[in-house]
Amino acid sequence: MFRHLATACIALILAATSAPISALAAERGSVTNLPIPRYVSMKAAEGNVRRGPSLSHRIDWVYTRRDMPLEVTAEYGHWRRVRDRDGAGGWVHYSLLSGVRTVIVEEDMLSLYARPSRDSQVNARLELGVIARLGECGVDWCQLTTGGYKGWAPKAALWGVAPDEIRD
Repeated sequence: MFRHLATACIALILAATSAPISALAAERGSVTNLPIPRYVSMKAAEGNVRRGPSLSHRIDWVYTRRDMPLEVTAEYGHWRRVRDRDGAGGWVHYSLLSGVRTVIVEEDMLSLYARPSRDSQVNARLELGVIARLGECGVDWCQLTTGGYKGWAPKAALWGVAPDEIRD
């Protein structure tokens, strides 16, 4: 009886809101209570990627790129399961990660514009694989800083920011 009542209440709440079900049931990390998945970056110049969430698990490989964006997909104690832009991942100790947001350029010679418009001046062109610090993001554009340059790039050409993510 209670199960049917709870199901009916949830159905009424969902019907009364315009938010999608996924937005209402957003997953949160059991340790940090932060959203899962979410993006972070490598704080360390080197970080072991392990098969499981402890020092006793085998090291599968080592990330060797400071500031590389990663996507956190799970939490367990002091460990975070992460995934890189190629979909490879594993468990990394939280002390190796930073909340500073970065992105990887996914389009060779990507134009970095003075304003979020293809009609504005080009400040720089970024090579495929460049890591940039992520600033403000609108619906289609994100502000980036890298190598002494600052400007706007199309969000679709970046890995490390969700397509629907807005940042002020």
